[in-house]
Amino acid sequence: MTTLLCAPCARRSAFPWFQPPVIRQDASRPVPPGRYVVTSRANWIGWGQETCERLAAVDGKGVFETDAWDRPEGGGGISRVITDGEVFEKGGVNFSHVMGETMPASATAHRPHLAGAPWQAMGVSLVMHPSNPYVPTSHANVRFFVATPEDAEPVYWFGGGYDLTPYYGFDEDCVHWHRVAKAACDPFGDQLYREYKHWCDNYFSLKHRDEPRGVGGLFFDDHNTGDFSRDFALIQSVGDSFIDAYEPIIERRKAMVWGDRERDFQLYRRGRYVEFNLVYDRGTLFGLQSGGRTESILMSLPPLVRWEYAFVPEPGSEEARLTDYFLTGRDWLENVDA
Repeated sequence: MTTLLCAPCARRSAFPWFQPPVIRQDASRPVPPGRYVVTSRANWIGWGQETCERLAAVDGKGVFETDAWDRPEGGGGISRVITDGEVFEKGGVNFSHVMGETMPASATAHRPHLAGAPWQAMGVSLVMHPSNPYVPTSHANVRFFVATPEDAEPVYWFGGGYDLTPYYGFDEDCVHWHRVAKAACDPFGDQLYREYKHWCDNYFSLKHRDEPRGVGGLFFDDHNTGDFSRDFALIQSVGDSFIDAYEPIIERRKAMVWGDRERDFQLYRRGRYVEFNLVYDRGTLFGLQSGGRTESILMSLPPLVRWEYAFVPEPGSEEARLTDYFLTGRDWLENVDA
């Protein structure tokens, strides 16, 4: 049995909790790409910081407070949170790199052969909740997972994407959002956008409500073609395109006038967001099951929300149009030169 440490992993970390991936294996087994953990980590810390800077600039008032944290079971992260800004009532950008000796149940449901394997997970997740009901809520995530089972070759996979949750919909916003998403995917396959768009529509679905959470975007998981460089380039492309998809929508809507009616409807629809995150979201379940930091995991929840019994919007209203027209899983690029 040989202990291997990839040379780039030996770089000194700025975070005391970071431990380079040490892989124990027989000489007959190929060395897993330990250096890719460091590569991903450096890129994603930078991506999170740059995204915060862009979002703070478009807000114009709010500041992201930074909170570095340790995880006793192994690893840690950086949480950046903005509150009571000019645009964002609450938002957060989380980086985490955590590890453990036994994979959580939420990560092995589709991979029973990896049950009990040591693992490392890394990613950036962000959720932005604007004050103005005409500015949609948005979520993005990029993640990387490595499992090192004792009696099998190490396994890695990527996942991620982004989705848009409007309260008052606009066709041009939806078309722009999906056009940018498609451009991010096109270099990696002509059908990739369609596949990930469909996956997003299915994943961000409130089955108990029989309705989607928003107007979709991209979602994928378990991505491993065997070509790490190309797989990593895809996740970079998706991550880098997020701010280009979201920022113009914020700029178009942040000055729109709103009142109590719009605010009440926004808070009501935020309830759907909370329901999905606490009932279905894989990231939330994984974080809680793996002993993650609760404050960072639940950062995705909005600061204020309301539920109303058996509420039905007035027929023909803009509130009714949200579910009648926008939240229907439609093809936003159909008949559009994307």
